[in-house]
Amino acid sequence: MLYNMMEGDIKQILIDNSKEYYKNALDAKKRSEYNTAVTLFFKTLSSLADLYILINEGKIPSSHTERFRILELNYHEIYEILDKDFPFYQDSYRNKLDKETCEVLEEDVKRLFDKVKIKV
Repeated sequence: MLYNMMEGDIKQILIDNSKEYYKNALDAKKRSEYNTAVTLFFKTLSSLADLYILINEGKIPSSHTERFRILELNYHEIYEILDKDFPFYQDSYRNKLDKETCEVLEEDVKRLFDKVKIKV
């Protein structure tokens, strides 16, 4: 479906998805559902990273692996954020996460929203 869309349409979808994940992450955090919040904050980071790559490379990665490779090679600041936070996302499947972990990801999300110049 994405292949038939214009680049502007894909950008808007990534922006909309990022805002939706972020809003729902904040709601989950308010309910002290930290695993859900961390998962949604990481999805926000991934969508924002894909948006940044689309803006700068004209394409979106097809997997976490490709996203990490592109970021590591070309956008090290964003790579460091996702690389640091990815283990928390993975831990959300098998551990009980806490508010402090959640807040680390929330701050990183805010940094990426600023980086791509999106107001939330």
